[in-house]
Amino acid sequence: MIIGFDAKRANANFTGLGNYSRFMVDTMATYGDEHKYRMYIPKQCKNASYDSLLKHKNVSSILPRSSVMKRFRALWRTFFIKRGLLQDGVQLYHGLSNELPVGIHRTGIRSVVTIHDLIFLRYPQYYHRLDRIIYNRKFNYACRKADRIVAVSECTKRDIVKFYGISPEKIDVVYQGCDPVFARPVSKKEKDRVRAAYGLPERFILSVGTIEERKNLLLAVKAVEKLDDVHLVAIGKSTDYAKKVQDYVEAHGLENRVHIIHNLKFGDLPILYHLASLFVYPSRFEGFGIPIVEALSAGVPVIASTGSCLEEAGGEHSIYVDPDDVEGMANAMKKVLADEHLRREMIEKGKEYVVRFDPKTLADEMNAVYLKCFDDKTFTEDRFVQTSSNKRTKISHYLPFF
Repeated sequence: MIIGFDAKRANANFTGLGNYSRFMVDTMATYGDEHKYRMYIPKQCKNASYDSLLKHKNVSSILPRSSVMKRFRALWRTFFIKRGLLQDGVQLYHGLSNELPVGIHRTGIRSVVTIHDLIFLRYPQYYHRLDRIIYNRKFNYACRKADRIVAVSECTKRDIVKFYGISPEKIDVVYQGCDPVFARPVSKKEKDRVRAAYGLPERFILSVGTIEERKNLLLAVKAVEKLDDVHLVAIGKSTDYAKKVQDYVEAHGLENRVHIIHNLKFGDLPILYHLASLFVYPSRFEGFGIPIVEALSAGVPVIASTGSCLEEAGGEHSIYVDPDDVEGMANAMKKVLADEHLRREMIEKGKEYVVRFDPKTLADEMNAVYLKCFDDKTFTEDRFVQTSSNKRTKISHYLPFF
């Protein structure tokens, strides 16, 4: 089968949706090598992680072909990409980041869309009004027109059913794994290098994620304030909320114990996990929570928040605290840091739990989703569509009307 991917985020984004997109392409190309994969991107960005995907012989990268489409890249990706998909013989198109091209359901090309979360509907206060309108139209359209929907968690699946009225039978939950590099042992030399490069303390609690209000980093800061001689290292992109956190840190004399890093190199992130004594993820709501999987893979015990899907990512042996409970977070931190037996148990059970996010397992699950798109037998390998009158019409004549 020839499978097309919406790879815009795989090429242009370095966190979140970009990590998911690259992980999925790499995983499918490695364990689903019976297929050929085409990554469609509106423009080429400098990204070594994206370029490394081309090491797979069954993966290629495709840009807009015409000079007009190169000028109007957004329109190409949303509307005019369909003609190229047909020319390239694509039989299934996977929108890796919540979107599908308009009208793809009329081309004969089967489609899958991954929905990561509907947080903008649950917590609209965290989003600009125009963004909410655009997201809602794109996500809703993709859910209704796709042959299958992939939700990254059971929590996201429930939200798709609740907010868009989609039948649960149309939705498959396929989790995201993380780069195997997080589970690899790290040498003392590498640990010493990273510790020195970022001026890190000997012992610290780690938090990773964009420093925005929904991620709720202030909960971890306030909890650390209640503990003696405990350091917090927060890694993430700066936002207006980061200034609010920094103001709190300075107002309460925590400058020497709270370390916020905005410019961490991705290659240093796995080493940072291995340096940490504990990982905290106080987010109010997530679609899945991949940093938790990264932490467990690296052998770090996890404390996260209740209220969304984080229990799915962390398993029953991680600890969960209400996202507004400063005292509860402080007590949980103190308990894990003080009890070495508990830490070792959480580390051991965590490593056992993340086996379920093994790339081979996830590739098999995703491949099963792809095959479901053809269960009605209307598609054949010679690229014909069976019409209602039992006449066979070449897809090359099936115009991509919206």
